[in-house]
Amino acid sequence: MNHARASWQADALLLLVTLIAAAGWIFSKETLAGMPPIGFIGTRFLLAGVLLAGFAWPGLRRLSAAALRRGLLVGLLFSAAIAFWVLGLAHSHHLGESAFINSLGILMVPVVARLLFGEQPPRTTWVAMPVALLGFALLSLNTGFRLEAGQLFMLCSAACFALLINVNIRVVRHLPALPLTALQLLVVGLVLTPASFAFEHGAYALTPAIWGWFLSSAILASALRFFLQIKGQSLTTPSHASVILMLEAVWTALFAALWYGETMTALQLGGCGLIFLALLINRWQWIATALRRRRP
Repeated sequence: MNHARASWQADALLLLVTLIAAAGWIFSKETLAGMPPIGFIGTRFLLAGVLLAGFAWPGLRRLSAAALRRGLLVGLLFSAAIAFWVLGLAHSHHLGESAFINSLGILMVPVVARLLFGEQPPRTTWVAMPVALLGFALLSLNTGFRLEAGQLFMLCSAACFALLINVNIRVVRHLPALPLTALQLLVVGLVLTPASFAFEHGAYALTPAIWGWFLSSAILASALRFFLQIKGQSLTTPSHASVILMLEAVWTALFAALWYGETMTALQLGGCGLIFLALLINRWQWIATALRRRRP
């Protein structure tokens, strides 16, 4: 496959991934009307992990004991990140705002690398962080100088995802992506499903509609999304992929406006806009290089 065709396929696949991921916010929010948060996310990822494991089984069988242990460790971190995410979603009053807060995890990756691993982030990170913090402050001011529970949970989720990405890079960098992803999803399901039965007391109202939303979340927004994301990322560089994946928050806000009729106040628009600007600043070096290459 020539480079131009691979680049086009990567862009198309990753753009589709952002659309599926954004739709997953809607699927998940609707499912939470009939399932407790941790119970939902645990069973969702358990089913998705089983489905992916069917495709990844040959690779899973070839993983060494050491690779399995590393995969299990990353799966535990993933469990914490996704648990905070679903709790944030359950308490969220505005999906678009929550999606932009969650996207702060991308900005936190180099900061976590600096704090825990001594790596020096690029200068654009230090320019982007104050812009992002100002954006988050505007979102907090929208509720009257206080943080809502949903905002706090999403911020914790973003921090956990930043740590997860750093650990992924260092611990499982050379492991095959599809078996590793299947293993991580299975770990999330096997950790959070029992935790729900132990600690959650919310009632299940599994109507046909809730089942439909749940299966859409597990099959489309989890198994299919991660399968396509792995394929798309294999055809391009991590920096290029991360720029496209930033669109998830934008699509989520648009889908929430269409599905729930959500609107944003001036403060919310300003906050989300600043967070997206910070994401662009953080990747500006790559964006500028890509633009120069496209010039005739």
